[in-house]
Amino acid sequence: MKINKINKKIKGSIQITGSKSETNRLLILQQFYQNLTIENSSNSDDSKLMHKALASKSEEINIGHAGTAMRFLTAYFAVKKNSEIILTGSHRMKNRPIKILVDALVTLGADIQYLEKEGFPPLKISGKNLVNDFVEINGNVSSQYVSALLLIAPTLKNGLQLKFKGEVTSVPYIKMTLQLLAELGVEYVWENEIILIEPKQKIKDKTITVESDWSSASYYYSLVALSSNSEIKLTSYNKNSLQGDSVLATIYKNLGVETRFEDNSLVLKNNNTLILKPLNINLISAPDIAQTIAVTCFGLGIECYLTGLHTLKIKETDRLVALKTEIEKLGGEVQITSETLYLKSSNKIKENISIFTYDDHRMAMAFAPLATKVPIQIENENVVSKSYPTFWEDFKKVTS
Repeated sequence: MKINKINKKIKGSIQITGSKSETNRLLILQQFYQNLTIENSSNSDDSKLMHKALASKSEEINIGHAGTAMRFLTAYFAVKKNSEIILTGSHRMKNRPIKILVDALVTLGADIQYLEKEGFPPLKISGKNLVNDFVEINGNVSSQYVSALLLIAPTLKNGLQLKFKGEVTSVPYIKMTLQLLAELGVEYVWENEIILIEPKQKIKDKTITVESDWSSASYYYSLVALSSNSEIKLTSYNKNSLQGDSVLATIYKNLGVETRFEDNSLVLKNNNTLILKPLNINLISAPDIAQTIAVTCFGLGIECYLTGLHTLKIKETDRLVALKTEIEKLGGEVQITSETLYLKSSNKIKENISIFTYDDHRMAMAFAPLATKVPIQIENENVVSKSYPTFWEDFKKVTS
């Protein structure tokens, strides 16, 4: 897909679909509490896959590239009594580790077997009552492992005591899970390295409206940062968001974007006050916006140093290697380690470069705003459906 250089003023309003992260957590909780109603659900492929998997009567469920679904469903099927499921996914999914979560579930009494490679999907899961109520897990693992355990915790006879070893990363996503549990009336305590979840078999009738997705908003932050005199309105957002990616409002202030909250909407405006100084940020609590930030800085000619990125190596692709490869094709200079990315400042961007997306939705959307600077090509552009199916229509709405 070729995107011509955008020469027009960027302006418009967009309704962004509900958060994938919130939706997928609520879909699991809805299985336990049938009187929970969800509004403004995400229309992402991942959420559709989750919904389909939970409704499936098949003995084998394939969740493709959906990492969140793999982690949450592993825990869900482990507690679904009298069920026997084979949970599998794409070739990439079969190379994404799940041993930490499986070990934790087995500690609680789960019956899970590896069908191919030790420590990786596909899994054979025989659902049963989990009798134990204590588990220990490293604090620096993916928050999805922790959230998967917290989501099933209220259904356990004695609830759950989860103890962290070492410093906890991705705290906002864990807090999101706990907040959603609290909204259903589940009691919890998080003190120091221990989270205690009380059991809860029934809840009162409850409707939860999902906030729109902040990581989807990141691409418009980039678009506004890369174009002068631009203004975009995004709905529906809360000032006190559960989503870690809401840190965008603070980060992009350094990149010349002013955020204003108006009636559950974000108004993003380029205030033309960009200070060309290096950006140094630890994204341990919001790794999903790393690609967007790196590309924005490249487009603005700003040096940046991003840390806390260790989880990016086990996403849809190795995102650190992918970023380095594609930015360098455009003429940039990038250095990476297993958890950091350093982008050297540069003032030239090569035109008509074709960006390979590696079956990764965020690669396609993160690079699209560079069209404000040069014409660019995005390969396999439909990959965006994983998290944001209407991205290209919305992008065109504000750029043409």
